[in-house]
This record gives sequence, C-alpha cells and structure tokens, in this order.
Amino acid sequence: MAEKLGEYRRKRRPGRTPEPLPDRDGKTGADDLFVIQEHHASSLHWDIRLERDGVLVSWAVPKGLPMSPDQERLAVHTEDHPMEYLTFEGEIPAGEYGGGTMTIWDTGRYETLHFNDHKVEVVFHGTRARGKYLFLNVKKDGRDNGWLLKRLDPADPGRKELPSFLAPMLTKPGRLPSTGEDPEWAYEFDWSGRRTLIRVSGGRITAYDDSGDDVTGLYPELRGLGEQLGATEVFLDGEIVVFDGGKPSAEGLGHRARATKNSAKRLTSRYPAFYLVNDLLHLDGRACVGTPYVERRELLDELGIAGPHWQVPRYYLGDGGAVARAAREHGLAGVVAKRADSAYHPGKRTGEWLSITGPLVQQVVLGGWRPGGGSRAGTFGSLLLGVPHEDGLRYIGNCGVGFASDELEDLSKQLFRLERKTSPFHSVPDKQARDARWSRPTIVGEVVFGGWTDAGCLRNPRWRGLLPDVAADEVELD
Repeated sequence: MAEKLGEYRRKRRPGRTPEPLPDRDGKTGADDLFVIQEHHASSLHWDIRLERDGVLVSWAVPKGLPMSPDQERLAVHTEDHPMEYLTFEGEIPAGEYGGGTMTIWDTGRYETLHFNDHKVEVVFHGTRARGKYLFLNVKKDGRDNGWLLKRLDPADPGRKELPSFLAPMLTKPGRLPSTGEDPEWAYEFDWSGRRTLIRVSGGRITAYDDSGDDVTGLYPELRGLGEQLGATEVFLDGEIVVFDGGKPSAEGLGHRARATKNSAKRLTSRYPAFYLVNDLLHLDGRACVGTPYVERRELLDELGIAGPHWQVPRYYLGDGGAVARAAREHGLAGVVAKRADSAYHPGKRTGEWLSITGPLVQQVVLGGWRPGGGSRAGTFGSLLLGVPHEDGLRYIGNCGVGFASDELEDLSKQLFRLERKTSPFHSVPDKQARDARWSRPTIVGEVVFGGWTDAGCLRNPRWRGLLPDVAADEVELD
C-alpha cells in the first residue's frame, strides 16, 4: 500500500497543502465507493476516483463525465489517492501541485464489471453520475496514462443533446405596447452590441456570431465563463458590448469585431469585451426553446452567471414606458420588448419580440378634449395634454391616435363625467381652445412621441394608455 501512495506523497509537502496526508495506509474496503471532484487548477478538469484495494484509482478528465454514448472524453490516469480524498474539498495553494479550488461534484457507490490495467468498466450509482461507463487505455507516444472514457448505456430518458448551434431569434421593429398590454410584456435594454451565442460544454465555451461562424478566438476574456459554469451544459444568447465611460462604444466594438485571433488578445486591455446574457436556450439536457421567456430568465438567473467580463442584465416585467425613459437617460439605443410567454423560435422573426428604437415617452395629465366627428362622433377627436406647472397645467399638445375602440369609449365616459366650464391650463393656443371641452385634471396617461417642437409641444404623440396608479401631481416633464 505504501508503494501505491508513494507518488502521491512525493508530490505533496506537509504543511503546505490542506490535502489529506495519512501517516498510515487505508484499509481495503468493498471497492464500491467513488468521488468525482471539480478541480479548478491551471486548467479546469474533473478528477474521477474509484476505490480499489484501499486507495482511490484516479483519472483527470478535462471535459468531465460524458452524459451521452455519442461522446468520448480523454481521461489521463494519475497517481493513486488516499481514501480520505473521498470527502476532500478545499483550496490547494498556488504553487503547490494541483493548486486551485476543488469541490465534490458527485459521490456515491459503483459496481465493477471489469477492472484491469487496460480496461475498467463500471456502473455509477450517484446523484449526478449514473450509468455504465468504460475507461479504455490507449497508449500514446509510448505513455500508458492516456485513456478514453465513454458512456456505454443510453442517455437518461428525456435528455436532449446540447445543440452544436442554434440560430438566434430575431426582432421586428415596433412600438411600445399599450399600458393595458404592459403586464404581458418584458423589457430589456438595447445595448447596441454584437449578437453572440455561446455554447458551454465541459467547462469550455464556443462562441458563435449570428451567422454561425465560430468567433471564440476573438474574445479570449470570456474563457472564464466556461470555467465558472463548470460541468453545467448550456446554450446562451446575448450580445458582446464594449463600453467607454459606462456607455456602449460603437468604435470600440468595431475594433474588436475586426480583430484577428492574433490581435484580439492585445485589444482586451484597450477595448475589453463584455458578454451580456439575455436568454437561455438549453440547460443540462433540457431544451428550453419551448419554455416561456420569463421561465427561461428565471432558470438563467439561478445559474448565477457573473464575472469580470460577463453578466445577466436585469429585465423588467411591464412598465415599458419607464424602461424606455431610462434607456434614453442613459444614452442607449432603445429597448427590446418580449412577450412574457413567448417561446424561442431559432432563426425566425416574429411579432413576439419587438425592437423599439429611441422611443420618447411622457406621462401626461388630461385637461380636456376636442369633440370627435364621423366615426368618432359622441366621443373625442383628440385629448388636450398637460403637465403640472406652478401656474396651473402647462399645455404640451394634443393626441388623437393610438386608441383602441373600447378604450376610446371608456375614456370618453371618464372625461365627460369630469367636465368643467373653465380651462385647467395656464394657456392654450387659440386654434386648440376654440372648440375644446375642459375636464378636471385628474386622469393620467402616457404617450410616445417623436420629439419637441420649438413651441414646447409634443411632436406626433401617440397614446399608450392610462396610468391609474399615478397621481396627477406626480407627473413631471421628462
């Protein structure tokens, strides 16, 4: 036994490592215990250890345990480890052999079908490691520590293979949904980045642009994302962004996009790339493309993806007007609206995802209306809009578009009940005041518009809907 652990002891210095260094050799057991440890050393790998004759026979597997019979993994046979390693987790200091963080990925029992120096066939009965596996010695370059690891039985029922590539779902240009529809929509900021999909398997990433070209080598700073996710298999959708002064930089992004693999590393300090993850398409054998958007985002949040060059930006359920205003205040291009229940349709453009560029949004107080004619007879033709001012309501324009038929009738009834004889506005242009009807300024709504006129009025305002939870005195000029 001492001979079996001799190499293990020679590679470790007492007092320098928290690893177990038993004075005495372990006792022979039932040869049925195993542990798999995730080892973030100089290169991420998984250590698979099988109890045999009082020691743990060990292999280092760079990409982890294969979950499908279609996968083969390289396994490097390493020195035997003491039985105490079955429960070892900890931080091995840098500079020591195997320096890095080690955690237990799975542990349990196994049964032996075949075990010799050339072939090991076992059945794992763990929590995550389950099934029949073959370790096969394939001598290479005169060395006998090279092995292949393969799963022999079918993958777990219902398990879906991680796709090699998924084309990104696309947006349609659109307007902000109405306030009545708001709860059915989720909103993300548009970071004006480069659409990038990342596949993570065995702790390694493969990055693709929206055409399916491999761009992994262009973003070396993202390597750590795969190491952070470890054995978790995922397919992510997001965008690469380069920031300058806290804002997206088109110039910086252009430099990174035009880089070669040789120049990309030099550019990481001047134009560091950040991966902003917006969606999760596959997770550990589960295809997520048919899962509703909000549920996909919940699964994504549970992964805890956060690092020096990657993060998951927040999304907002409802309140698209506030998100649009925040986007404008921070100098962003706009927002992306996604139906909360939308599935992910690879490569397709649907009305379930909308790209809304640079919308201007303003909360308004209704101070009156101009009577409607034709199909709008008996309702209003346009609303007179204002914002609170020290001298009364300040007039900022009329709005006559964007109303659904039922909304038109309901809002007319509310206004008519609030009618009064005098104008609540400080002043209104004669042309608008000529046939206007006035109302008490208590109803608050929201409009989108194209900008401001020289006279300080909204240009081309379009109605979004009522804001029943906002009081008139809370409205401010954005």
